[in-house]
Amino acid sequence: MRISLLASAVFVFAIGVISLRAEEEKFMLRYLFHPGETLRWSVEQRTQMRTSVSQSTQDAETASFSLKTWRVKEVRTDGTAVFEHLVEWIDMRQKMSGGREIRYDSRTDKTAPPGFQDVAAAVGVPLSTITLDPRGKIVKREKHAVKGSSSQEGGEITVPLPAEPVAVGHVWTQPCDIDLPLPTGGVKKIKAVQRFKLESVKTGVATIAIATQILTPITDPAIEAQVVQREGEGTVRFDIEAGRVLSQRRDTDKHVVGFRGGASSLHYVNRFSEQFVTEPAVAEKVASSRQ
Repeated sequence: MRISLLASAVFVFAIGVISLRAEEEKFMLRYLFHPGETLRWSVEQRTQMRTSVSQSTQDAETASFSLKTWRVKEVRTDGTAVFEHLVEWIDMRQKMSGGREIRYDSRTDKTAPPGFQDVAAAVGVPLSTITLDPRGKIVKREKHAVKGSSSQEGGEITVPLPAEPVAVGHVWTQPCDIDLPLPTGGVKKIKAVQRFKLESVKTGVATIAIATQILTPITDPAIEAQVVQREGEGTVRFDIEAGRVLSQRRDTDKHVVGFRGGASSLHYVNRFSEQFVTEPAVAEKVASSRQ
């Protein structure tokens, strides 16, 4: 009986040690590029916004499906990559209360409807040449002038990765200040930070939780109405061996009261997702299945 109890205790202890070691295993997360390769992601973004002012309520819905592409031109000895960033095609829809849906598909439409010309001009041409280090930091960004487009490309383009190998449960952060245009013509800077947490690693794929935290106290609902459109929470799936984002999804669902006086309110809902694809045709099938 004593031998049996002792054996059980040893077995339980061994299982505990194995579990502890598994939890303490650390993973090096790094982007990996190869010269001449082309990486593509099928991107979807849907936004619904309801604004109420006095007795008037306005609903606006937009949806876009696109193919984001990185063409790798150079990979340096330290793993830093130089690539062109472009959008190969885009399918956009927009609808306001009481109006008809306006749609533009760069694959089939020769001309873009009013309001979509900037988007159309930026499709199929390099928007920028980016130098990115293995941790996802932009070393250099060279923006290209696109005739007919006034779009401003900026900000982070991928998830920043921690400096050291990390275990499941590790948290790291990245400042992401927000510049908001004011009616007076000035700009208000909002301090914010993105928080990342390694939630799990299964079959070589890391799942990373993402959340935006606003640090600047906000007491003006008009400012808050703009800030909520920059927030979001979600997850990223990262292939550790291949060194690339497989998919990501971020969601926002926020209410603001009083952004245009006491009898006003805003309800903003947004979903952004992307999925790595091996061929352009796959991206079109993914987009078609979501529409």
